[in-house]
Amino acid sequence: MTPSDILRAKLNLETAQLAWSELERHFARGDVIKVAVGVDLVDAALHIAENNTASVEAWLAEGRIARAGIADAEDWHARQPMFWAVVVAPWVLVQEVIKQIEN
Repeated sequence: MTPSDILRAKLNLETAQLAWSELERHFARGDVIKVAVGVDLVDAALHIAENNTASVEAWLAEGRIARAGIADAEDWHARQPMFWAVVVAPWVLVQEVIKQIEN
């Protein structure tokens, strides 16, 4: 196993579901990074943790990751969604849980 494999496994184990109410204080400190749907949350966390500047800058430019803004907070406050979250200090990376429509 490589150091990246070990870190990926650690990040995966530290991933949890949180409600917006549990993330509000992190948002207030400016520490929330939103991860777009379709992007692997643990993959994004790994790139940030390993200081992979090229990948992180590309993902920022493409909108795959972004710092959460006031509009995000207002939307999340109104809807109260659940998130998958993982901490890569000082950041809290979040990805909204997408609810499946039941048939």
